[in-house]
This record gives sequence, structure tokens and C-alpha cells, in this order.
Amino acid sequence: MRFRPLGVFAVFYLAFLYAPILLLPIFAFNDGTVIAFPLRGFTFGWFAQLGEIPALHSATLNSLIIASSTAVLSTCLGLFAARAATRYRFPLKGGIMGFIMLPLVLPEVIVAISLLVVLMQLGLNTSVFTIILGHTLLCMPFAIAILQGSFSGLDQSLEEAAMDLGETRSGAFRLVILPLVVPGIIASLLICFIISLDEFIIAFFLSGNEPTLPVYLWGLMRFPAQLPVVMALGTVLVGLSIVLLLVANWFRKRGLRKAGQEDTGGFL
Repeated sequence: MRFRPLGVFAVFYLAFLYAPILLLPIFAFNDGTVIAFPLRGFTFGWFAQLGEIPALHSATLNSLIIASSTAVLSTCLGLFAARAATRYRFPLKGGIMGFIMLPLVLPEVIVAISLLVVLMQLGLNTSVFTIILGHTLLCMPFAIAILQGSFSGLDQSLEEAAMDLGETRSGAFRLVILPLVVPGIIASLLICFIISLDEFIIAFFLSGNEPTLPVYLWGLMRFPAQLPVVMALGTVLVGLSIVLLLVANWFRKRGLRKAGQEDTGGFL
């Protein structure tokens, strides 16, 4: 049998990447409070405790409000930017789009500190609203990347034909173009929702006395007795993220098929 070093590397890489995630449900169903082997027994008790912590419910509600608002704002702004980037020519187009996509490569801690300084200079208190602003800045490049793929595969003659038949430019966009990019819009909403729901650094700097779920989860890590509850909560979050990612990827592939594009296998 031929030795394949790249195959061995891929196996070890995937094991290193996903083994810690697989440990979450193992210890979440463990009856002991010590996160170590051997396991003591099987229990659903830690998941039951999730429904008995008011602070957790408040943090979850904050995260859902922030993630939903961020998803809608990022997708709407990303829709306009992706439309402009794929349909029109304007001065400094490349530089403007590169500037908008800059949060993808900037360290999140730098973005968070910069936003905090700006908010302090403006006299604004940290709150759920400020987290929404920060997460929208972070998520909009992802929305643009997804929606650009949806717009770039469209036949521009469809819009021109609608305008020839008497529709206005806005009417042609609403009746012809928008229905064709609906799968991309749904994928963008789901991806931005997941990113905002799981994001920690910006939320940590901008949350104030209204923590999000990841910030609250980090706070629980300081209490060893609460580690099984953290494992249970982490299991729920991982499962939710996987489901939403699969749904978003399905809509993305559906949009590519509708636009007649070939799927290259990557998510974005």
C-alpha cells in the first residue's frame, strides 16, 4: 500500500480540529462535575439546569436580538454593495470595495478597541445597540461575498428586457432580479446570524452590563462547578450552528444552480 503523507497530515489535522468539539457532548452527558476520564455515568441533568438559570435566559435573549438585527442589517447593506459591485462601474470601485471588505483581515480585538474608543468619544454607552453596530461591521463583508456570487451569475438581459417592456429600473430589480437572488439572501441571513451569535471579542468589549451568550459562557468558565453546564450549553450551540450552516449551504448551492453557476465546493 502506497504511503500518502498528505493523507496522513489531513487525518491528523481533522482530528486536531474536531476532537475538542467531539468532547463537548461526551462530558455534557457525564454525571460527574470533573472534566476528566473515566466517565461516571450518563445524565441529562446538566441540560435540565440550562432552563433554571435566569441570567442565561437574559444573555440568550440578548444574543438572539443582536444576531437577528445584525443578520438583517448586514444582508440589506451587503445586498446594496454587492449589487453596485457587480452591476455598475464607478470611480475607485476597487478601492471602495476593498475598504468595505477590510474587516475580514483586521484582527477582531483591534476592531473592538477602535469601536469602543469611538463610542466613548461620542458619549455613547455600551449596550445591545453598540454590539449590533459592531457585529454589522464584521458581518457585512461575509454578506457581500455571498451575494456577489448570486448577482454575478445573473443574465443582465433579463433586467433589460423587463425595462424594455415598461418596467422602471427599481421595478425590474424587485420583480426580476430579487427573486433570483433569494437563495443567496437567505444564505447571507443565516451565515450572519451564526457569526453574530458565536462572536465573542467585539461583544466582550461592547456589551457593558448586557452580556451576550458567548460572554456569559466565558463568565461561567471561572467556576469549576459550572463546567458541565458550560459543556451542555456548548453542545447546544454547536448543534445549532451545524444545522444553520447546512441550511445556509443548501440555499447557497440552490442559488448557484438557479443562476447556472458551478459549485466550486467552498462555502463562500
